[in-house]
Amino acid sequence: MTDQSGATGFTEPSTQRLTTRETAERLGVKPETVYAYVSRGQLSSNRAPGGRGSTFDAAEVDALARRTGRREPTATAGALSFPTGITLIGSDRYFFRGVDATDLARRHTYEEVAEWLWTGDLRPGMRFTAPAETLAAARRAVGALPAHCGSTDRLRVAVVAAAAADPLRFDLSREAVLGGARSLIPTLAAALPTVAGEEEAPAEASPPGLARQLWPKLTGRPDDEASLAVLDTALGLLIDHDLAASTLAARVAASARAHPYAVVSAGLGVLEGPLHGAASGLAHRMLTEVLERGGAAPVVADHLRSGRRIPGLGHRLYAGEDPRARTLFALLAEVPRAAPALAAARDVVATTTRHTPLHANVDLALAVLSVSSGMASEAGETVFAISRTAGWIAHALEEYGERPLRMRPSGQYTGPRPPQPLPMSHGAVSQ
Repeated sequence: MTDQSGATGFTEPSTQRLTTRETAERLGVKPETVYAYVSRGQLSSNRAPGGRGSTFDAAEVDALARRTGRREPTATAGALSFPTGITLIGSDRYFFRGVDATDLARRHTYEEVAEWLWTGDLRPGMRFTAPAETLAAARRAVGALPAHCGSTDRLRVAVVAAAAADPLRFDLSREAVLGGARSLIPTLAAALPTVAGEEEAPAEASPPGLARQLWPKLTGRPDDEASLAVLDTALGLLIDHDLAASTLAARVAASARAHPYAVVSAGLGVLEGPLHGAASGLAHRMLTEVLERGGAAPVVADHLRSGRRIPGLGHRLYAGEDPRARTLFALLAEVPRAAPALAAARDVVATTTRHTPLHANVDLALAVLSVSSGMASEAGETVFAISRTAGWIAHALEEYGERPLRMRPSGQYTGPRPPQPLPMSHGAVSQ
């Protein structure tokens, strides 16, 4: 099997050789330019073993990069960096295709924001529809899961079932990808069981907006316009947030030309971590405890005493309050039943900032919504996952237009120095 890095065999670590592609990437030029450097005597090359292309001395390539200044900007340590036209984050604000994301989410439905993210066109009144056959397959698959399974388990299974029901999933044309996305997102919401346990209604020809479809999957309480406005805005705010961990996983999958359902599956796999999509559940449990104990001080003290971070506070990309939290808090202030949970959240922030200047992030705002609406602690994760599906699709569309498999970093080998002797077998049965 040929390694995707283009390596052709073992290379001594002390004399690292690069392939033409690796050399071009390190210099930030096209492969043709690499050979132009060779012809001008600025770079030397050796024929690779087996005669398959040329190799270049890594130290010589780095020296040339320093002389020419052609090297691509170095990313932050431990991070990948590449151009994207989807989301910009800066100065405690963020933008979808240049437009303030909080303004979009407040003034437009989730479906309209998704269309803007995908196409750059705003389509008022846009609604997504789940095809009956796809929805039936997803509901059967989700219904076969054990009762203890969480919503993210159900969403992952629903994606697989929807993929199996779509014979055109391998069509990566823009039109096919968008058509699949417009059906997948409402399928995910509709495939979840209702909290009250009523019999599932069939797919509608003209369904309501996604927030209204999702509400009974999150709580058994009746909806109202103010609460639905909070949920719909939350869905719009969470659609994308640059290269978060799950989005990076989705782009890597798209770089390998995985179909859109597989891209979404990759994103869901990362989202479930406690430091990403599941973070709002920790904030939910904290707020519940604050309400039970009558104040934030003892709860914050317990977290600090046990060495736990305070959930729902701080964000590495914002010096002040997360703009998503600020937007949701303003809407939650218009929901009377949210007042106790909102006050508890403010108490947590005020108690913590006496010693550490941390501000609320979107996980704390999602927790206020879930606690005040009688939702389970994982409700914020469900909202996050369904919303972010549109963002993963947007990044997949962008990545499908790039060179395949461009995200192939090289490992820094730290194992035993070769060549090592063959290992001895242990526990062999005597004959």
